[in-house]
Amino acid sequence: MARPSYRIVEIMNNHSPSPLVYQLENKDVLESLKTTDAGLSVSEAKERLVHYGANRLTSKRKVSPWKVFFAQFSNSLTITLIVAALLIMFVWYFGERDSSDLIEASLILAIIVLIAGLGFFQEYKAERAIESLKKMLAFQAKVLRGGKEIQIEVAHLVPGDIVILEEGEKIPADIRLLTVASFQINEAPLTGESAPVSKLATPLSGSLQIADQKNMAFSGTVVTQGRATGVVVATGDATEIGKIAQSVADVEETETPIQKRLDTVGRILGYIVLGIAIVVFIFIMFFAAEFAHQTLLQRVIHSFIAAIALAVAAIPEGLPAVVTISLALGTQRMLKRNALVRKLNSIETLGSTNVICADKTGTLTKGEMTVRELYADGVHYSLTGTGYERMGYFMRDGKKVAPDDLSLLLASGYLCNNAKLTSRSILGDPTEAALLVSSGKSHVAPVAKRLDEVPFSSERKMMSVLVREKGRVRVYSKGAPEVLLSHCTSILKGGKVVALTTADKKKVLEATEDMSQRALRTLGFAYREAESGEKEIEQKLIFIGLQGMIDPPRSEIKSLIRQCADSGIRVIMITGDHAATAKAVAHEVGIPGEVSVGNELDALSPSDFQKVVSQTNIFARVSPSFKMQIVEALKKQGHIVAMTGDGVNDAPALKMSDIGIAMGKTGTDVAKEASDMVLLDDKFSTIIAAIEEGRGVFDNIRKFVNYLLSCNIGEVIVVFVALLIFKEIPFTATMLLWINVITDGLPAVALGMDPAEKGIMRYSPKKFQGEIIPARLWGEMIIFGILLTVGVLGIYWFNLPEGVEEARAAAFMAIVIFELVRLFAIRVEYKTSFFSNGWLLVAAFFSLALQCLLVYVPALARLFDIRGIDWHDWVLIALISLVLWYAFEALRWILNHFYPERLEESPQH
Repeated sequence: MARPSYRIVEIMNNHSPSPLVYQLENKDVLESLKTTDAGLSVSEAKERLVHYGANRLTSKRKVSPWKVFFAQFSNSLTITLIVAALLIMFVWYFGERDSSDLIEASLILAIIVLIAGLGFFQEYKAERAIESLKKMLAFQAKVLRGGKEIQIEVAHLVPGDIVILEEGEKIPADIRLLTVASFQINEAPLTGESAPVSKLATPLSGSLQIADQKNMAFSGTVVTQGRATGVVVATGDATEIGKIAQSVADVEETETPIQKRLDTVGRILGYIVLGIAIVVFIFIMFFAAEFAHQTLLQRVIHSFIAAIALAVAAIPEGLPAVVTISLALGTQRMLKRNALVRKLNSIETLGSTNVICADKTGTLTKGEMTVRELYADGVHYSLTGTGYERMGYFMRDGKKVAPDDLSLLLASGYLCNNAKLTSRSILGDPTEAALLVSSGKSHVAPVAKRLDEVPFSSERKMMSVLVREKGRVRVYSKGAPEVLLSHCTSILKGGKVVALTTADKKKVLEATEDMSQRALRTLGFAYREAESGEKEIEQKLIFIGLQGMIDPPRSEIKSLIRQCADSGIRVIMITGDHAATAKAVAHEVGIPGEVSVGNELDALSPSDFQKVVSQTNIFARVSPSFKMQIVEALKKQGHIVAMTGDGVNDAPALKMSDIGIAMGKTGTDVAKEASDMVLLDDKFSTIIAAIEEGRGVFDNIRKFVNYLLSCNIGEVIVVFVALLIFKEIPFTATMLLWINVITDGLPAVALGMDPAEKGIMRYSPKKFQGEIIPARLWGEMIIFGILLTVGVLGIYWFNLPEGVEEARAAAFMAIVIFELVRLFAIRVEYKTSFFSNGWLLVAAFFSLALQCLLVYVPALARLFDIRGIDWHDWVLIALISLVLWYAFEALRWILNHFYPERLEESPQH
């Protein structure tokens, strides 16, 4: 078949000067797609399916197990370990072929595999969990094929298909509407607007945003009311959802803060290792007298091997594994708190977050319309409760009242209604569902038989029903107050029907305006007695009152926003909704400031845009591209940005932000796939819990990086000074590996289980945005290394007269114990209780027990060329440990006094 010239495809991609699809007459749309209102033939549909492909989104980032696995090797620390293992193999091959070198290289490679395995397991499991959450399109669609109505799988829809849309269904493709009957769609997943949009089937003029294309139905949105037919104009990746998904794929992924920090540590370690190697090489090559008799080539080889051996001793082999394990443990703790982390590094990023860009609909609000206020007979009533829960009561002047005077107003909202409300969901317009709930809170549920209906339309802005109720026939109407009043001749006052005056109308419209100023969507209600069979039912109506509703904030949001402010975290609301609604909701939950509107932002210069973003906390009528620009501007200003959202329109900004947070229950699949973390309970409080967890993880990473590097720097100084003084190294490479992996590694892993410091949320985010090892800590570690060297070599020298094996054993035991002293000294700075982490105590005891077994079991001791130590060595080790502890305390006091490292608390504290 020759490829049909579908102008619609060109139109939708804006590659043609032709009128846009929503500007065309219905017959022109059908002609462009070479179809009719009877639909495509079966054979034509099959050919088009081959040509255009299935109606599904192409996954831009398929979950490849190999890709996830090999991504674990991309950080500089792991690369350093790989290089170390290769260098040790070099030493083994060109050296004395010592089996301990092979053991050391094998252990390092085993650690690397462990790191990759842990990271792969966690991230791939999260990716599979996301895959299981995907339910992108409706399973079946109702179409006309050859004039016959049939149901087909949504994947088989093609451009030119005529689709029948009914209440409660998800729109399966981008569709140009041809006929509508009281047709409304919830477009929040695409536009962010919470209120349903009334649709029409006539051409529109001008260049319109998606939210204003009233004759279009877009894939992924939901029919809330009525019935319609339309022609498919775009499927799969060509839909608006598909275009957004493509823009998500085009956003480049950036390194997380923890990746950058660990890479910095890795680079510094690389420089240290290189420097040590050069110094040792020069020393042995030119100043070691015992090698003077060797030839130049022999000295070069010997010096090079010794330099590599010592340099490898400086590498904390267990560090990458401990980081990975700590992050993996963090993901498990967060999962218990209903946060699914897709990437390990995202946990620590949360702790650094100082700006949360929150989508309004469904994130800060419940995503459920709720009647907040009623007006009748000149009196305002408030109604408590949120969402579709039937819990709540009526109040007047701040006091709880019985809603007896509102029974007719509530009955009108209940009967002039097409929604259905179950315990789990709604079917129909959320606005009408809210009216069912308001009547339910007063236990008003009149029984009536509907005789006739004049449906709502965007042109008429009202709806009426004719019902038989308790043997009488009545008309009930609802609509825009100003429109409804034009159909009223009377008003209900004091329970009596009186003539509607100009003053009465003014008073009602003032009440309407007052509600609108508070972002309430207001409907008027009227009734009259009637007769069965009446044709013109919308006349001589009696005005009853008003009901004002809003998509309300979640009950816990206000306190959470305050908690964010107390923690130095700025919360910004970004929504596609109207400015008045955005401002009202923002101020109700405690987000201050004025509103910036999308079209105003469009006219700003880049510098002015940056200024507005730095000062504004509420953005309304914002398109997906603006959300990305806002996030980009915040990142340029140095902020760590978390973006929350559930709609398709949120996905590009989720991907661009430092930490994208999608809703697990209400979120679209595109949003989940673009995110770094998914909230399984859709609660903002889970974000706060995750930030707290992230801060704790950052502190833990800093603790054990401090600990492990302190140990390795100390070991290097010990070995280097021993080489200078004693002309020999007191520890073999196997001893150093044993210390780094077993006696240091186990406590370091347990350190990752430390609970977050009590009151950790009181600190400014700046504390968690610095380097893992700032300059002060490098200084601390070097000073510890010097103290450690004095203590270890002092014990080594003291025991030398009894033999090298005795001296090595005492020094070997001393260095392990001194490093454990350093471990607990580090924890003191974080105000962590000694007994708050039982696993750490067990790990420290287990490390010490293993060390004692190694020293006192002859078969094991022979492997390390050592023997058991005497009681006086234990006394000496204990005394030096005590001296070290108080030396650390004195050092900390001096540094805190002259060079404070801990950053300020948030301004609120």
